[in-house]
Amino acid sequence: MAAALGLPGSALAGSGMRTRTVPASGEQLPVIGLGTSGPFEVGASPAERAPLAAVLSGFFAGGGRLIDTSPMYSSAEDVLGELLSDGQRERALLATKVWTRGRRSGLEQMTHSLARLGRTQLDLIQVHNLLDLDTQLRTLRAWRDEGRVRYIGITHYTVSAHAELARVIEREPLDFVQFNYSPVTRAAEQRLLPLAAERRVAVLVNRPFEDGALFTAVRHKPLPPWAAELDAGSWAQLALKFIVSHPAVTCAIPATGNLAHLRDNLCGGRGPLPDAAQRELIARAFA
Repeated sequence: MAAALGLPGSALAGSGMRTRTVPASGEQLPVIGLGTSGPFEVGASPAERAPLAAVLSGFFAGGGRLIDTSPMYSSAEDVLGELLSDGQRERALLATKVWTRGRRSGLEQMTHSLARLGRTQLDLIQVHNLLDLDTQLRTLRAWRDEGRVRYIGITHYTVSAHAELARVIEREPLDFVQFNYSPVTRAAEQRLLPLAAERRVAVLVNRPFEDGALFTAVRHKPLPPWAAELDAGSWAQLALKFIVSHPAVTCAIPATGNLAHLRDNLCGGRGPLPDAAQRELIARAFA
C-alpha cells in the first residue's frame, strides 16, 4: 500500500475531515460516519433523546454526513427522523436497509422508511444480510430509476458472509457494500476489499470497534509513543485510522450516543493516516 496520505480518491473537507470518492457518482464522502444500532434505540423521553440530539449537532459540526440506520433497529429510524433538523436532514447522506421477504413487504418497509426519515428520496438503501436479495434488488433498481433512492447496496456483519458478499459483487452492479472490518478482524483484506475496489463499489465498515471488544486488550495500556506521528489521541482514533487508511474503504460507521465519544471518533478521520508499516503496528497493538 502506498503512503496513506496520498491515497487516490482522498481529499479533505472544510472541517479537516478526510473524504473519499463514491465511485458510482464521484461524490465526496467524509470517511467517518455515524451508526445508530444500539444508542439510537431509545424511547420518547427528553432525557433519552437530548444526548442524541447533541450527538447529531456535533456530528454535522465536525464534518460528518453519512448516517446509517435500519427499520430493524427497533426505534432508531423513528428517533433519527424525529431528531434531525431540516438543515441536518438536507445535509445528511441517509442510509437505511430493507430486511424482509417478498416484493410487497419490501415496498411497504422502504416506504415506511421514507416517511420516518422525512424524505421523498433516500440516499442509500441496502439489502440487509442479503435477505431475499434478488427480489429486493429488483425493487431497488426500479426505485433508483424513479428517483426514490440514489444508491443501492448490500450488507452483512459477519466474516462467514464475506464469501457470499463477494459473489454478489461479482455478478451484480452495486453502488455500496457494507461489512465488518477492524484491526483484529482483517479477513476482508483477502478478497472483499480488493474486489470492491476492482468493481468500483463504495465500502461502509460496520463493527469497527468489535462492539466494544476491541478495547478489552488495551484497556489498561497507554497509547504507544508512535501514535503521535498519526495525531492519534486515543485507541478509538488509532482503530479508525487503521480502517480508513485502506484505500478501498469509503466510510466507517461507529455507533455512539455519547458526544465526547463522537468527537473522539471524528478525529479518526483527520490528520495523517498510517502507511503499511504503521498499520501493522496498530494491528499488533490491539492484538
